Amino acid sequence: MSTDDLPLAPSGGCGDGCACGAEAGDEEYLECGLDPALAQLLADAGLDPVEVEDIANVAIQEDLDHGVDVTTVATIPEDAVATADFVAREAGVVAGLRVAEAVVSVVCEDEFEVERHVEDGDLVEAGQKLLSVTTRTRDLLTAERSALNLLCRLSGIATATRAWADALEGTKARVRDTRKTTPGLRSLEKFAVRCGGGVNHRMSLSDAALVKDNHVVAAGGVAQAFKAVREAFPDVPIEVEVDTLDQLREVVDAGADLILLDNFTPGECAEAVAFVHGRAALESSGRLTLDNARAYAETGVDYLAVGALTHSSPILDIGLDLRAAE
Repeated sequence: MSTDDLPLAPSGGCGDGCACGAEAGDEEYLECGLDPALAQLLADAGLDPVEVEDIANVAIQEDLDHGVDVTTVATIPEDAVATADFVAREAGVVAGLRVAEAVVSVVCEDEFEVERHVEDGDLVEAGQKLLSVTTRTRDLLTAERSALNLLCRLSGIATATRAWADALEGTKARVRDTRKTTPGLRSLEKFAVRCGGGVNHRMSLSDAALVKDNHVVAAGGVAQAFKAVREAFPDVPIEVEVDTLDQLREVVDAGADLILLDNFTPGECAEAVAFVHGRAALESSGRLTLDNARAYAETGVDYLAVGALTHSSPILDIGLDLRAAE
């Protein structure tokens, strides 16, 4: 069985049950407060513009706490206009530039101009300009921290994912994320994984099934749990977690399409690959580090599941530099 034939979890955007409620191909999802061109860029990246605008509003309101930016209002004339550059302080993979633009858009009372120097997914060097924005100086400084919080977070995830993707280069294995995401930011963090060269696991509990150890206990066995899900939801992709080679044999015989090998050693993964012999896709999980990623990938598994991509990646250091008045 080719892994290309397996149904993958949706990768964000409209038509996958996102907050906007629109169907795929329905242009009404662009009817948000963002500039239509920016909304389209977000949609093209697999993000829901309405959801991104909502996240931007929440971030700004958290920072302002229903007040004003007292430091900026006190020090910057109301009519002052400036240009500021988002600049990488260290090398890495950038993700979330359009999200940062959305934050600026939410804050700006007047129109603003942007100059895009790189794109999401690009590898950047320390000191490289990523995005330049010209608008009211007060708006730039009020939006600064919220925009950077999201941009640095997403770029850190993309950078970490790229390291894993590079470690697997030349094998068929691909690194995948999990649902261990920051509440409210799942679609953005999974987008960052894609920017880094990884692939997404399921986006939610409803778009795919993952039979884990607690389900197995409740159902009375791994094969029983798989069959129960298949009968209840015949069209939903099902992945089954197994802890032993004996469980693996059970679920392969039951007809599982995707099997998660939990805490298997590389040697056990190789045994699993040999036994399955293409009848199901295999995903390794647990015990994985960058140092041993290659050893696991070379066993012939299809995916490496790495929750740390979204729950433990450090940020990529990015700053906002206001240009001096000429």
